[in-house]
Amino acid sequence: MILPSVRDPRLITVHRGGLLSDADHRSLALWAAECASHVLGLFEGVEPSDSRPRDAIDATHAWVRGELAMMATRALGGHSMGAARPLRGAARFAAYAAGQAACVAHVPEHDLGAAAYAIKAVRAAAPAGAEGVAGRRELEWQRDRLPSSVRELVLEDQKRRNSICWYVFEDRHAGSSRVQVAGISPRPARGHRRW
Repeated sequence: MILPSVRDPRLITVHRGGLLSDADHRSLALWAAECASHVLGLFEGVEPSDSRPRDAIDATHAWVRGELAMMATRALGGHSMGAARPLRGAARFAAYAAGQAACVAHVPEHDLGAAAYAIKAVRAAAPAGAEGVAGRRELEWQRDRLPSSVRELVLEDQKRRNSICWYVFEDRHAGSSRVQVAGISPRPARGHRRW
């Protein structure tokens, strides 16, 4: 996930000097894990014996319950991203989504990483010509599951970081004029790296 150069204090936890409550931090983590779980089968269908992405999602739930430390959760997120690196397409993006979900324990802004990679996974798995429709459906599915306590915050953050998240959070029904051509994702803004 691409993190912004200027952090939103509403997405920094209170104990780190921000405004995000522990309860809302946990809500973001659970939502990110749900986004990643929704596409996990795209990874497991290719790598059924590799449990690293599932372990990352399970770790997110364990962290929310207070059963796993933040650093251990984040480490399992890194292992999931390691599972992604040699792959291509939907399986790769699904493993990245799981890794990003686990990293929410450390940095809440990774929530959009889980969501964005899940959308990229669905787009990559879609038949040619149907990528945009598949991505919009996944975005709607994700937004339908946003906890009410963080819904407006996440929607605002999606608008703010859309350009560094491959424009996956565009709501084409709201009159966006940006067009994605032939399923090719736009490049991130200069100075930002993509994983």
